[in-house]
Amino acid sequence: MKKLFTLLVAMAAATFAFSQASLQGSVKDAGGKPVDYANVILHAATDSSIVKVEYTKEDGSYAMKGLRAGEFWLEVSYVGLPTFKSESFVLAADENKQLPEIALKAASAELSEVTVTAKKPLVEVRPDMTVFNVEAAVNAVGNDALELMRRAPGVVVDNNDNIMLLGKSGVRIFIDGKPSPLSSSDLAQFLRNIQATEIEAIEVITSPSAKYEAEGNAGIINIRMKKDKSLGTNGNLDLGYNVAIHSRYNGSVGLNHRNKDFNLFGKYSYNEGNNMSFQDFLRIQNNTYFEQHARQRWGWTNHNFRAGADFFINKQNTIGVLATGFIGDFTSVSNSSTDISNNTTGENLQKLLARSENAGDNNNINLNTNYRFDNGKGKTLNVDADYARFRNTRDSYQPNRYFDPSGQNLLDEVIFGIKSPTDIDLMSLKLDHERPLWGGQLATGAKVSYVVTDNNFGFYNYVDGESQYDPMLSNRFEYTENINAVYAQYNRKLGEKTNLQAGLRLEHTHSIGDLTSEQQTGNDKVTRDYVNLFPSAGISRQLDPKNSIRLGYSYRVDRPRYQDLNPFEFRLDELTFQKGNPFLRPQYTHNVELTHTFNYRFNTTLSYAYTTDLMSQITDTLSGKRAFISQQNLDNQKVISLNFSAPFSIAKWWNVFANASVYNTTNKAYFEEGKTVDISRTSFNIYQQHTFTLSKALTFEMSGWYNSPGIWGGNFASDAMWAMDAGLSAKVLQGRGRFKVSVSDIFISQRWRGVNNFGDLYMDASGGWESRQLRANFSYSFGNQNVKQSRRRQTGIEDEKNRVGSDNSN
Repeated sequence: MKKLFTLLVAMAAATFAFSQASLQGSVKDAGGKPVDYANVILHAATDSSIVKVEYTKEDGSYAMKGLRAGEFWLEVSYVGLPTFKSESFVLAADENKQLPEIALKAASAELSEVTVTAKKPLVEVRPDMTVFNVEAAVNAVGNDALELMRRAPGVVVDNNDNIMLLGKSGVRIFIDGKPSPLSSSDLAQFLRNIQATEIEAIEVITSPSAKYEAEGNAGIINIRMKKDKSLGTNGNLDLGYNVAIHSRYNGSVGLNHRNKDFNLFGKYSYNEGNNMSFQDFLRIQNNTYFEQHARQRWGWTNHNFRAGADFFINKQNTIGVLATGFIGDFTSVSNSSTDISNNTTGENLQKLLARSENAGDNNNINLNTNYRFDNGKGKTLNVDADYARFRNTRDSYQPNRYFDPSGQNLLDEVIFGIKSPTDIDLMSLKLDHERPLWGGQLATGAKVSYVVTDNNFGFYNYVDGESQYDPMLSNRFEYTENINAVYAQYNRKLGEKTNLQAGLRLEHTHSIGDLTSEQQTGNDKVTRDYVNLFPSAGISRQLDPKNSIRLGYSYRVDRPRYQDLNPFEFRLDELTFQKGNPFLRPQYTHNVELTHTFNYRFNTTLSYAYTTDLMSQITDTLSGKRAFISQQNLDNQKVISLNFSAPFSIAKWWNVFANASVYNTTNKAYFEEGKTVDISRTSFNIYQQHTFTLSKALTFEMSGWYNSPGIWGGNFASDAMWAMDAGLSAKVLQGRGRFKVSVSDIFISQRWRGVNNFGDLYMDASGGWESRQLRANFSYSFGNQNVKQSRRRQTGIEDEKNRVGSDNSN
């Protein structure tokens, strides 16, 4: 492995010289602001065949490399504006041509004279991803990032806040190109802390290349945060209020200063609130019938910050520093009533009244140092050094009281408490290099990451109001993990209409899980050491000026979340336990996708995924009345899906985006006689958003989504869920301010239900939350609004941060 590592790093540092031509330029609007993601198409002058397609970046620039010499003409288009075609021009061998700046305008015969300001569409369908522009969505007001996920094309969020993409679990969440630090309920809470006013767009990537970490079998969802886009000094202010049964408040302020030598930026956001949820469970186990009704109320206070600087050494070299973090605390109180009866005779046996009081805090800081070199001719070098620190605590107090069937006479009382602090430290060093090679583009890179987690679990019994430490149920779990990775990826055009991409990523993983227990059973250590190769490939072809197809393959992995490896036995109440599995294995997935794109906007994707050792939450039985929840490996999962996305206009003032997905999911597993998983369902989800432009300052929006019956996790058959939203947006204060008001889940239809049969256990679960909310938001931008935005950087530690758990239950 050391030889391969050395070879790839040497490839990244080597210098090649090959004959090829290139061109570059930029596209701006009437105010001189860059036009982001305009279509830039290079045509051969002889027959107008498409030679290359690119898209403008956030600064409006575009570049085309690896071109042959010849005569060409350029076509530039953007949603909502007429297509424009340039005069023909000649490109010589080895020439790096700089084209004049392009300014778009509605009616013009000259490419350099167009001057109309473009408006971003709600959804952009690109060859490599689908982009949901949150800024363009009125109904996004007052939402958090998790709620916005429900509105993203092809994305489903289940009752446990698990995120699925095209019917597949194992989605990686990135923030500004960096994998998020959390997973499961902790990731859900982290996303709840991010307000819609802070988000620019959500990018859905179903087939990541070898440049990305191999983690995430279903694909990647990248949340792009808003950045300042003006020279000089500017800022923004956001204030929001949500009301349902309980209220929530949020606000943020951001500042940016940029000149020719450096860019300083910072942002602080705050949110607090309360929420309520309910769950009903019907469980049949060992001929005993359990009917439970639970109500939970939780509150939270969160502070988030981001601060950094970029120093422009010259046009080719930039050094940056970045610090992000959050400080939060939470409380929750859950009360449940469980009637216990004989399933055969129906005789009431007893009633359990349980209460769970939880409190804790989550503190995190991430530090990043970045160096970037870009010569503007296809040669780049990016180096990231990262450190992240998490310090989380959670204290629980749980009185459980058994009464007779009448609920009047106390039969027994069990009161316990839990203290479970978690410390996590993540470190990484990452290098990425790109350069032209043999008429194409070669990308190579390497990454080293190291993770240390320390979990302490203290169990306390309460006797006569006094807590007593129980060493038999207390322990400590330490987990260390080192991942070393190298990759190479090559892109090249084959002829005039075909493009080939191929990549290979190697990852070596070494981990040690060490359980220290005060029980006489002693200590337990699990060591793993394995090497994996992750190939990826894609070939695309332009069939004609309006039709293209792409076939892609990738092999990916999902490693266990740190909290799922922790064998602590956490009691939800006296009858239900949650426990980690230190023997949980990674899951591996083969993905194949065939995509057809029409007119650069309409995408139809057929995909197939096969996963081995699927990690899934399984509820099983223990002796007597107890049940426990843990992560287990299923044998395999098969998912076949078809997805269609279509943005279109019914009238000049009425724009629509529609997305529909249908997929068949099959899960299989054999644990022992009588305990098997064999479930298959065909499901679909649809999403529509209608935007009505009432005037230059006023916009009305209606949206809705529907998820048909499907599968949760490993073996829950779920019912359908749906919702409708409506909102109004008004520009005020000469366009610098915007006021938005909306109502979410108008018909209170976001209610979940699922049924599970596993061994001797039958479970019917249902529930809901405060999904209908009235939301109001005011945003205001001040200062110079023409400042070029701060760099949107990703750090090198994001993949590891996705797997951290913070135990924030908001």
